[in-house]
Amino acid sequence: MANAGYAALALGPAVRPGRPLSTQPRSTDMPIAGQARLSPRVSLVLLASILVSFLAASAAPTPLYGLYQERWHFSPVTTTVVFAVYALAVLASLLVFGRLSDHLGRRPVLAVAVAVQMLALVVFVFANGVPTLLVARLVQGLAAGAATGAVGAAMLDIDRARGTLANSIAPGIGTGSGALLSALLIRFLPAPTRLVYVVLLVILLIQLVGVALMPETVTPMAGARRSLRPDVTLPRNVRQPVLVVVPVLFAVWALAGFFGALGPALVRSLMNTSIVIAGLVLFVFAVFGSVAVVVQRNTAARTVILTGIVALILGMLVTLLSIMAQSVPGFFVGLALGGVGFGSGFQGSLKTVMPLVEAHQRASVLSVLYIVCYVGFGLPTVIAGFLVVYAGGLPQTADEYSVAVILLALVALLGVRRTARMSPG
Repeated sequence: MANAGYAALALGPAVRPGRPLSTQPRSTDMPIAGQARLSPRVSLVLLASILVSFLAASAAPTPLYGLYQERWHFSPVTTTVVFAVYALAVLASLLVFGRLSDHLGRRPVLAVAVAVQMLALVVFVFANGVPTLLVARLVQGLAAGAATGAVGAAMLDIDRARGTLANSIAPGIGTGSGALLSALLIRFLPAPTRLVYVVLLVILLIQLVGVALMPETVTPMAGARRSLRPDVTLPRNVRQPVLVVVPVLFAVWALAGFFGALGPALVRSLMNTSIVIAGLVLFVFAVFGSVAVVVQRNTAARTVILTGIVALILGMLVTLLSIMAQSVPGFFVGLALGGVGFGSGFQGSLKTVMPLVEAHQRASVLSVLYIVCYVGFGLPTVIAGFLVVYAGGLPQTADEYSVAVILLALVALLGVRRTARMSPG
């Protein structure tokens, strides 16, 4: 992946063989002479669909954890560890590969990441125990981390406004559709632990062909090997905005981890229901998050973030009361409010930071933001898994997790309110 010569050959006239790589990349969506290339609009749709597929693949195992647990007899701690291994792998991959597409170009990084994601799905298909499940999640996380910065930056290269919207809405759509698709296939079709991965494999294969046909959006620059060294430095002009949004990102992704890891189990504990209803947990969360993103796409960043924080607090309060009252409808109301909090908080954070970032810094800055996201997504989930087994059990852990997320949201609220200057949305 660090071969600059391959990048020069792959990207056509943007970088001609024999010429040195530029030290300052520029946006370029010109088609390569003699080759069919997708239009910018189609490329943007393709890139958004890739991000959706990656998030769908990450959520697909969630409804299956109950089946895996029955077959392989592991504890809830193992479930949350398997759940969190993905987040840790994404984190490691972002640290190493997050800036690589700024140097090699978006297309080669995306092509390799999609191929590795397909490999992870093959491992899922043949998984026969916890070790192979862990390997699949590890490989999947490495692929997602490499792709996240590249696909997000490429969408911004093509269209900053629509790219920001797509970056905000795709995670919710992907997470929700992956969980619901998995649950439906488990309930109504054969091979419950394999079929969803086969379907995703076919989709990714089609998208890999699309990556080969899309134009490159930046001119590569020198320093690809140096970019592999972990570096979380930020351009000076975005450091203050990033500090403002870090608590917001951590809180909303901790909420996503809560519903992803504990939501289906909580629904099953509240009522004896089918796996499809349990799969609706992430779907409802994601749908309301996506609706919030679309509705607020033209709203100022500060307003969007404040909306997200308020919805987050209200959602967790309703969820906390619903668990105490063993109310399934109340739980889903809290879930919907939490989805609004997630979508608004995530979108507002991107709208605060990304308009300030130059083209050659986009993948790097996006990677830093996603590092915060996945630390919030994975770390609290593992802690919750240990508390379920070794402390007060599932209901008490859910109560404590809800209170912790509320406190995180209040910290985020204080940070936003103390910031006199916010970037316009």
